[in-house]
Amino acid sequence: MDTQRFKVNIPTVTHEIIDGEAVIINLENGNYYSLSDVGSFIWGLFETGSSANEIRNQVLQTYQGDATDIDRSVRELLTQLQQENLIVPVNGTASDHTQPAPANNNDEKQSFNPPMLHKYSDMQELLLLDPIHDVDDAGWPKPVPDPPK
Repeated sequence: MDTQRFKVNIPTVTHEIIDGEAVIINLENGNYYSLSDVGSFIWGLFETGSSANEIRNQVLQTYQGDATDIDRSVRELLTQLQQENLIVPVNGTASDHTQPAPANNNDEKQSFNPPMLHKYSDMQELLLLDPIHDVDDAGWPKPVPDPPK
């Protein structure tokens, strides 16, 4: 599992990071999720197809904390994200991909706080009724073609 790569489960999952919070919607079941701070940092690494090892190393470089706690927290979050079908494995291993170190604008690392995946189901019915999740490669909404003249 350490070298297995993961990516966001697109098109089933749509997401955006806004002001340091990852907002994630599973269009298949109508649940939505949020991750903040360390969690949104980790979520951003899934966009690049990172492995558990690469994510752990990036968190260690960016945040100040016990390596064992960081490793355990990354693994727990990875498991939760997989169970919720928000991320999926991709082909390749850590040996064929190197992740650049994040830019750290100051010399002091931020304190590590274990990431928490918050799950919400209060809008399931609305999200499942919304036609935005029934899209193809052309996207949504599709413009109505002009009638022939």
